[in-house]
Amino acid sequence: MSVHQPIAINHAQAHENRIHSDDIARMYGFTGALVPGVAVFGHMTYPLTVELGVGWLGHSRIALRLLKPAYHGDRLSIPLTRTGDDQYLIECYNAANVLLAQLTVDLAPTLPNVDPRAEIPGAANAAPRVEISWNAIDVDSPFASSAWIPSAEENRKYTDELPDDLAVYRAGIVHPHLIQHWCNQLLVRRFVLPAWIHVGTEMTFRRTLKVGDVVEIRAIPIEKWERKGHEFIKLYLAFLVDGVAAVEAYHTAIYKVAPKAG
Repeated sequence: MSVHQPIAINHAQAHENRIHSDDIARMYGFTGALVPGVAVFGHMTYPLTVELGVGWLGHSRIALRLLKPAYHGDRLSIPLTRTGDDQYLIECYNAANVLLAQLTVDLAPTLPNVDPRAEIPGAANAAPRVEISWNAIDVDSPFASSAWIPSAEENRKYTDELPDDLAVYRAGIVHPHLIQHWCNQLLVRRFVLPAWIHVGTEMTFRRTLKVGDVVEIRAIPIEKWERKGHEFIKLYLAFLVDGVAAVEAYHTAIYKVAPKAG
């Protein structure tokens, strides 16, 4: 079995999240700027789509765990292992054979029921964007929803950044890298986050998103907690097409990084 071996590229140097800059990342004990977790995830989906086609983007449950950072220029090794009749494990290692991330995929015929929170409408008005803090996070209070119509140009951008040469994404299937980017977008549209780290996402794919779909994205913070000096937030997100959940996500980030986290 061949192993996918892309080069990790940090396309987020100018992003508001300064964990993607060398100077701020080093302040927290990392050796340099972190490559975005959504990009690492994007790379990890490549062998899965090669193996299964895009069917998994219309019917699957996945869980991504980002364990260690990838740095700009890292040569990644991404093997895929079939672990059961309907289950796969994709891992991501750097050149030193350090495990950076794991992605589990479940293609069981029956998906769980849609989370009832998908039915909760977004706030009527967008709240003023404020710097994130423990007290600023109002658990179970929905954000204003976002309207999104994925364009061919946007999809190409997030496909090319990897780069992913699979023809299915040129044919109008929305790349999962772009879908997870929008999980981040809902967080940063609500809060200013000077330095934060994506650490994991669980997703249920119920319908394949395509370029031109009219999507409503709803987001609700459902947990906040502190561990080892880090402060975490978890969002529930529903990507609705024609009022029905096409994709659901539980998206977790460290919004306040402990000193010398690396």
